[in-house]
Amino acid sequence: MEFEVLKRSHVKRGIIIGIVAVFIISAIILNFTRAKYRSVSSVPIINSEINYKVPDLNMVSLYVANEEGVYEEADTIPSSGYTLNIEQSYCGRSNIGEVVKDDTVSIIYENGQVNVLGLTKKGTKCYLYFDEQKIQAADTILTGKDIQSRNNFNTTVTEDTTGVIYQTTDWKGTSYYFAGAPTDNWVRFGGFYWRIIRINGDGSIRLIYNGTSTTTIGTETLTTTSQSFNSNYDRSEYVGLKYTSSKQHGQNVDSDILNYLQSWYTNSGLSSPQFSENIDTNIGFCSDRNVANGDTWISQPNKVGGSSHDYAAYERLNTNKKPSLACNSSDIIKEPVGLITADEVAYTGGIYGQSNNSYYLYNNQDYWTMSPSEFIAPWGEAHVFPVSSNGWLGGNSVHNTMGVRPVINLSSDVQITGSGTSTDPYTAVEA
Repeated sequence: MEFEVLKRSHVKRGIIIGIVAVFIISAIILNFTRAKYRSVSSVPIINSEINYKVPDLNMVSLYVANEEGVYEEADTIPSSGYTLNIEQSYCGRSNIGEVVKDDTVSIIYENGQVNVLGLTKKGTKCYLYFDEQKIQAADTILTGKDIQSRNNFNTTVTEDTTGVIYQTTDWKGTSYYFAGAPTDNWVRFGGFYWRIIRINGDGSIRLIYNGTSTTTIGTETLTTTSQSFNSNYDRSEYVGLKYTSSKQHGQNVDSDILNYLQSWYTNSGLSSPQFSENIDTNIGFCSDRNVANGDTWISQPNKVGGSSHDYAAYERLNTNKKPSLACNSSDIIKEPVGLITADEVAYTGGIYGQSNNSYYLYNNQDYWTMSPSEFIAPWGEAHVFPVSSNGWLGGNSVHNTMGVRPVINLSSDVQITGSGTSTDPYTAVEA
């Protein structure tokens, strides 16, 4: 009888000990779980996996834009080729069927990894939206390039500069330009071949016409061989691509050459939506009509007893040998098509009064730039810089006829393929 009582006593004691052990373990687990909620301040999401998972927290929803730009729910974080839409993505807690955004939470997405910082409240959920990351034309062109600076503009540039691009500044920011004889600045666009002059400071791409083939010499590189800049020539204002009568700066009247360019642009097909949506009109073209230091601008209708003056471009390129891409806002002409400036020619390797038949702008033809050079009072002639048939910068009266090489600007958000050679030119990707 005593044995049975003792046995029951041992069993009872075992049960009690077991219950106590379970209670202690449960308390430890509960305390640990609460500690996790209290200590969470950063939730990394790496390699498409959620590293930190709270069992009762449905913490993230993923949305990835498709080709039409519509967001679709996804199961994994994009590892590459996408960027997080910071404006659209957010974290918050549900409150009566509505998610209240928590502005103390920040989201970072880099190299396929997402970090959610400042997540301290239980019940918080994050909604992440990803857009396709588009590589812009400027990035494609600059990839692998040796970026250099030039300070000497006293001599022509004639060497093969493939793989090299130079930098300076324009009125929008840092500009990257080609000089010498590169073989990697070819573009095929709108049914024509072009050469890249430069990447503008806003990221748009400035191109000069080369024709319907990659032939670099001859009339095929021009849209016409006989166009006057302006049939009127006995006043200073006639040097403007656009001008205003009796004004140094003004844009009330289109020059003859601008009328020609606009007509060519329409008839070439570039004005059609297929191409025009990729052409930038914001950066504009610089019709710089400042005069040289010490000179005074005057609108002069008389050939006798008048006052001659040089324009600032003449002083920069002939006297100082220091080209510039700066421009007065009053001289920026916002058109879809224009001409190269004399300063841009100088950056590419052309020199005032010096022959150069070994840089990419040489085509053995005379063609207009849009930069004024001087007004010569005794002759009553307004002069603009052309590129001559031997590759140098000179000056010529605006009423004379020369060739035309249109210039356009591709939009900064254009994507391109190709390597930029004549056999594999950069080509705009169709939207």
